[in-house]
Order: sequence, then C-alpha cells, then structure tokens
Amino acid sequence: MRHLLLGGACLALLTACDGTGAGIADAAAIQDETAVAETAAEPRFGTFGFDLEGMDPTATPGDDFYRYANGAWDDTTEIPADRARFGVFDMLALEAEEHVNALILEAQAAGGEAGSNNQLIGDLYASWMDADAIEAAGTAPLEPWLAEIAAVETHAEAAALMPRLHFPAMYGIGISPDPADPDTYTVRSGQGGLGMPNREYYLDDSERFEEYREAYRDYIIRIHELAGIEDGAAKADAIIALETRIAQAHWTRERSRQVSETYNVMTVDEFAGLAPVFNLAEALEIRGLEGVDEVIVSQPSALTETGEAFEAADIATIRDYLAFHLISNRASWLPAAFDQANFDFFSRTLSGTEEQRERDRRGTQLVGSALGHAIGQEYVARHFPPSSKEQMDDLVENLTTGFRGRLEQLEWMDDETRAEALTKLSTFESRVGYPEVWDSFEGLELEPGDYFGNRLRLSEHQWNEQLARFPEPVDRRRWSWPPQIVNASYNPLMNQITFPAGILQAPFFDPAADAAMNYGAIGAVIGHEIGHGFDDQGRRYDAEGRIRDWWTPETNELFEQASGRLADQYSEFCPIDDLCVNGRLALGENIGDLGGMQMAYTAYRNHVAETYPDGEAPVIDGFTGDQRFFLAWAQVWRTLFRDDALRAQLVNGPHSPGMYRVNGVVRNLDAWYEAFEVTEDHELYLPPEERVSIW
Repeated sequence: MRHLLLGGACLALLTACDGTGAGIADAAAIQDETAVAETAAEPRFGTFGFDLEGMDPTATPGDDFYRYANGAWDDTTEIPADRARFGVFDMLALEAEEHVNALILEAQAAGGEAGSNNQLIGDLYASWMDADAIEAAGTAPLEPWLAEIAAVETHAEAAALMPRLHFPAMYGIGISPDPADPDTYTVRSGQGGLGMPNREYYLDDSERFEEYREAYRDYIIRIHELAGIEDGAAKADAIIALETRIAQAHWTRERSRQVSETYNVMTVDEFAGLAPVFNLAEALEIRGLEGVDEVIVSQPSALTETGEAFEAADIATIRDYLAFHLISNRASWLPAAFDQANFDFFSRTLSGTEEQRERDRRGTQLVGSALGHAIGQEYVARHFPPSSKEQMDDLVENLTTGFRGRLEQLEWMDDETRAEALTKLSTFESRVGYPEVWDSFEGLELEPGDYFGNRLRLSEHQWNEQLARFPEPVDRRRWSWPPQIVNASYNPLMNQITFPAGILQAPFFDPAADAAMNYGAIGAVIGHEIGHGFDDQGRRYDAEGRIRDWWTPETNELFEQASGRLADQYSEFCPIDDLCVNGRLALGENIGDLGGMQMAYTAYRNHVAETYPDGEAPVIDGFTGDQRFFLAWAQVWRTLFRDDALRAQLVNGPHSPGMYRVNGVVRNLDAWYEAFEVTEDHELYLPPEERVSIW
C-alpha cells in the first residue's frame, strides 16, 4: 500500500565533492555570475509555479486539501524500488545527486596532489567502487578488533574498550556548544546501546513490531554465520535480551526532547558516579577529553540503568554484543553478503525498500556525506546564482518584518514577554546558500584501494577536528551541512536559520514563479525555521542562545494551553489502524508549520498591498493569489510512503506525515476558509473557537 505522506522536512541524503582540488573557495568567486547558469525565464512548473496536472479537481478542498492539490500526482507516481518514499524532497535530492556525481567523476579524472580535494574525493569514491578489492579483503580488516574483543575477560576491560570502537555502544559522548554559554564548547553524553532505531522497537507489543524483533534476531544470526562465528542463535537471544533491558531504561523520544529535563550539568565525578561500571572518567580520557571539568548528561537515569544492565550481563554476552555491533556497524565496509544482510533488515524490513541503490549512487551519497564541503564549493559556483541569494535575503527580511508585526499585536502575550520575544527576533541570523568558511580536510589520508581503512581514518579525522575546536570559542560561521543538501534548519544555541542551496530550487523556490508560490513554499519554510525559535522547546532559549526562562507565568500558561490543543489535534490523525501521530513528539515541528504559514501569509499580504493598487493579486488560471499561496504549501509536501517507512516515521518522529502537515495546518487558518469557501459542512472544518493560533 502507498501513502500520500512525508515523514520529515529533511532528507538523509548528503551528496558532495570538489572538482577543483584548489582547496577553500573564495566567497567572491562563488558570487561570479559567469559561474552559474542563467535564471530560467519561465516557472519550472505550470504557468505560475504549480503543477496543475498533479491536482485532483474532483476532490473538495474543505474535505481533503492535500488530495485536492496532489491527488493526480499520487495516483500516477510510483515509489522507485530503491526508495522507501518518494516526493518533492527526494526529487530535488536526486537532481542534486546527479550534479554531485558529475563533479566526483571530474575530480577523479583530474586527480591532484595528496591532500587536495580532488585526490580525497577521487580516492574515496574509487575505494568504494572497487568492490573486488573489498571482497578480496574479506573480514581480515576486522580481525584485530575482534581479537581485542575476544580477549576481554572483565567488565572493566570491556568498558575501557568501548570508547575505542568507533561506534556508539551503551552511551554516547559528543562535543557541542554549551546551552548556558553558547560561545564555548562542552561535552555532552546521552543514552545509547540499541541496535534497532529506538525503545519502541523492543517494547511495542503490536504484531508488526513483534515481526521486526524476529527479523532482527534473524539478522544477528546471519551476521554470525557470515563472520564464521558459531552459536549465532544463542548469541542472538542473549544480545536481544540485553538490548531489551537497555530499551526499558531509555527515555521516550517525547521526554528526550524536553530541554528542561535533558540539561543536567555534572562534574566528571558526578557523571562517573551515574554508572561506575563504565569507568566514565577514563572513557573521557580515552576519547581525548582530558581535563574536562563538566559534562551535560541528557538522560541520567537511563545511563544508570544501562550500567546496571551491563554489569548484570555475563562477560560472554558482553563480548558477543560488542562483536556483533562491530561487524553490523561496518557491514557496508565488508563483502557484499554483509552489506546485503544489513540492507535486508534495516532498509527492506524496517522501511519497506525493495532494492539496494546502484553502487555508484551509493558512492555519491558516501562522498557527499564524508566530504560534503569539498564538493559544496564547486556545486554552489555552478548551480546557485547570486540572484537567488539576493531574492532569498529579501524573502527572509519580509518574513521577519511580517512576524514582527504579528508579535506586536498578539493579544495573548503580555508586554514583558513580548519585549523579550521581539529582542530575540531582532538577533536572528539568516544564512543562505553556503557557508562563509568551509571545513578543512587537512591531514586526512585516503587511499584508492583501502575502503575499510578510509572509513576508519575519516571517523578519526572528524573526531579530531571536534577535539581541535573544543578549547576554542564556538565559530558561528561553521555549517554542519554541505550546501547541496535539501533541507533547512534552526539552531537555538546560535539563534541562526540556515537555508542551503539545495532546497532553494523549484517548487520550494523559483525566481520565475508567481510571488504567492514563493511565499507559500519557501516563505513558509523560512517562517517554520523562525518559528522553531518560539516553539515549545526553542522558546526556552533567549536572544543570546542561552537557556533562560523569559516568560511570565501568565503568558506561559496561555502558550501551554494553545500548544496543548494543537498536540491534541494532531494526535487524532491515525494513518495506520494501530498507530497515530504522536502530537507531543511532533509538537515543535507542528508549531513551526502553523507559525510559519501564519508568518508567510502576513508577509504575502504585505507584498500584495505594496505591489497592487487595488490590494489584490491578479487571478491566474482561475486561482486567486490566496489560493495559490495555500496550493504552494500543499505542493511541497506531496510524497508517497511505503507502509513500514510510514510506521517508522510515526514512531521515530518528530515530523508529522506530510498530508497532515498540509491538512493539519490549513484547518487552523481563517484565510484558508475564506480562500476556498470552507464551511461547517466540510470534513476539515473547525469552529473558530477550536482553531489554534499561536504565532
């Protein structure tokens, strides 16, 4: 069964590389108009930026606006066999991937000095594409690691080995800006230890999750068979029993997104005292974090109970657990049988994907993820015209102006809280297209015939880069993403909204489209990211990105009431008989969507008032300006989902499926009712008093 749904505003595809080999590009050179194609004179879709052929005009907008805007597209589109979903995000990502693949091949052909972008890109890609060399190496690259695991005789020895294994085991240790002082880095630790996506996969007693667990057991047995390890079935049962105990200790995803609960500052001694069996002070030193004074612990009780589960397990089970995860986490680095087994469980069973992607496509993803900033420099120079950046800057300014006007008039917000909100809005930093500075790969060594070794060296390089930054002030100019990714983000610690070049393509953003389309699509995305600064968690950070409660009790209570009603609305959406949207888990994203559309609509109406003497945009193809605005939002969320991928989306969150990101939003907007003449006779109708308006 296919579903018209989109699980999230982000796409996991990171594709990048550099065809110049020249190192870090100069920002001025990127702005060279001669380096990019001219802007198209006509919209990419239809006459005004909307794909009219994808509509279902037989559907009634007030009954199912998503279907009305996208029904024919849904009926005529098939999910490619190598994908769990397919929609607008995926379409743009595949197009970016084609550009990136071309740049990879150019870099490989051009070659370059050791350490140059061309050399790194070309050799990493070559090592992945050399499947014969990977087959010939077999499991030999694993042997030193497996020997170390086999030599473990005590829990203390196992605890000392875990920080060196290059995969999350039992707990995580990372480096990030400090929410109390965003200009400095701190160490953060969180729960870990599971092989399946999260605790629900172990604890949900529904039939489908029982099938997932049985398939996971089969996968563990298969990995043991391929590695030549005996007693795979008994080992699988023991491993799953241990992970189930860890899952019981884990916090839920809803709780884990609560800033007030996950910001727990501890001394190293206090951190180590949560789970003495893990020797956490020693683990910090092993990871190169000597001299650390404090650690922020996200889920303290989970770490304690995971330590208890670790200590209660016999040492043979611990060895088996470590050996299995060592192999499983490196399955794609190993011969094809390991890679296929990993795909069969994690992609085919858990997501419904029917086929592996072609090897060169997977290689493109690999290089883009590992060396994204190297390829991003050339990608931007070729595919992101300066005119698009200028137009986006204007849109961001217009959205900010529109939201400022809304903040100044919100009836439910008192003046003291309003002043703080306006100050926070004034400090928002917008980043469009590409970063000011690019990640460096200095010192990284990659070889064309050693894929396993390349992956280890990449992991070590990435961690060493974090360690090198750790004692320094936070560099606000850094991007964690390459510019060709199809995504957008808000960083509460930096109070930054980021719109990479990859998402600034039609139908999100089309310089030749009608203004209503750009305001309803990328404008609402801009508003969505601004809205994250004021959602149920983002609002807990102030204008400087610090955790601080700047809300008066009275205004806080009104916000809680409105956001609670929104969560309840979405929790009633149940695309699968036994599984509904988790309104609390998805609350931040849904507040972002609703607020983003409200901001974008205000900005659009300001644009119309300034542009047209009579105060109304012209009718195009029978659609008013307001109708085109709402159709734009609906179009960017058209997506098909396989059943298991949909189930995973509902369980893992935090985004509502796409049809609800359309229908769930518009039914709360008065302007939509007026634009499409929606009345109490329609299924999406909400009485005015039940419509939620926060921002």
